[in-house]
Amino acid sequence: MPNPLNPRGKKERIDALAATSADTSGGGVAVATVDDAGHVEESTGVSLVASAWQRLRRNPVFLIGLTITTLFVLLAIFAPLIAPHDPADPILLPEVRPQTNPIPPAREGFPLGADNAGRDILSRLIVGSRQTLVVGVMATLFGLLGGLTLGTLAGAFGGWVDSVVMRVVDVMLSIPSLLLAFSIAAIAARASQWTVIIAIAVVQVPIFARLLRGSMLAQRASDHVLAARALGVKESAIVFRHMLPNSLGPVIVQSTLVVATSIIDAAALSFLGLGNPDDRQPEWGQMLGKAQPYIYDHPALAVWPALCIIVVALGFTLMGESLREALDPKSRR
Repeated sequence: MPNPLNPRGKKERIDALAATSADTSGGGVAVATVDDAGHVEESTGVSLVASAWQRLRRNPVFLIGLTITTLFVLLAIFAPLIAPHDPADPILLPEVRPQTNPIPPAREGFPLGADNAGRDILSRLIVGSRQTLVVGVMATLFGLLGGLTLGTLAGAFGGWVDSVVMRVVDVMLSIPSLLLAFSIAAIAARASQWTVIIAIAVVQVPIFARLLRGSMLAQRASDHVLAARALGVKESAIVFRHMLPNSLGPVIVQSTLVVATSIIDAAALSFLGLGNPDDRQPEWGQMLGKAQPYIYDHPALAVWPALCIIVVALGFTLMGESLREALDPKSRR
């Protein structure tokens, strides 16, 4: 019998009691001993990006958005190789009869039929994806650059610079985005693809500027920025090496959502006739506008490009919302 005053005897009795408890609980339970008390297993740390990716790859919403976006980008890149016909070639024009048959129906080799000029609709949809991608991405990039400039000025300097920049941003945000883009595009002497890109980019600038400014103001009061100032680091180095890189995360995530908005706004401007007037270079919004005279008798002319716009915008939106949730510290609790 173990001595009750012996510490080793107490340890043996505790281990025996733990083993008995594990046996009576149904088995398969790990037995903890006194030696395990206070022991913490070593494990490697996980970065924010790695943690976000672990969550995203198990998120079906993100996977659906990523799949749609990837297919759209690949389709736009290889559009000339995938399209079965030349989108500007009026192959079925001899069959177009303005009174009896203005829109040739679907047939072999033309699964979606042709438009009023005898051009293959499927080929125009495929090639039009490239124009839509170019407008959406370029408008987002230009808007991002403008927003980074204004947001960096406001967040880095503060004071009267912050006040002036933010009042300009507030004025821009007070105007409906589509109305502002329409006004800017209408100023151009001649409608083109670049007028649409510039108009949409200007609309996106205040969104990025406010977001970056808020992130940089939070960084100004952080410990590492205060430590850098205490050590005498130049203000420009603090802004561009410490504050700006740590503030770009929310802005990059927001850019994925802005691409979806840019695609919709570009389609709206092209629908209103402010986009590229040359219909030999198809674009989904332009195709919607051309389909209006035939919307009642031949709604498919408008349905197909509208579905393409909806699906692509949905893909970017799902991916952007999933990224924002995965990178948000509050959602990881």
